[in-house]
Amino acid sequence: MAEDLEISQGDKEEQYQNLLPQIEGLLTGENNQIANLANVTAALKEQFNFFWVGFYLVDTDNELVLGPFQGPIACTRIRKGRGVCGGAWAQEKTLIVPDVEKFPGHIACSSLSKSEIVLPLYKQGKIIGVLDVDSNELNSFDEIDEKYLTQVLKLLDN
Repeated sequence: MAEDLEISQGDKEEQYQNLLPQIEGLLTGENNQIANLANVTAALKEQFNFFWVGFYLVDTDNELVLGPFQGPIACTRIRKGRGVCGGAWAQEKTLIVPDVEKFPGHIACSSLSKSEIVLPLYKQGKIIGVLDVDSNELNSFDEIDEKYLTQVLKLLDN
């Protein structure tokens, strides 16, 4: 179990490459889902200083509920198909939003959030939630984020 996170410099891809084995180390030997989700959010927040990073977990057939996160207080519940998180869940695919103000039906949990990426979280082939990452800058997320955040989520699917 790692106690300290090594914050790396370099471009975004190099930072993800350095972070992935550290997250794997944090997760190794721990089976509690909440603990693992909490450590993943903390590691991502520490490395990238994202405005907000956290999980929404499937609570009912039609609703996500707030899970472990780092950042300002957040919306507690999101209906399936609503906003970026509900849309990623309903479509079971990653959504990258360069400007949340231009996303139809965006849920403004914080007016400071400007761009967002949301990825489905799977457990044994079944979607159990989403990872939501927000930035207070426009156009913060791209295919590099999608690639490496997908790898982070695969580490949680054990």
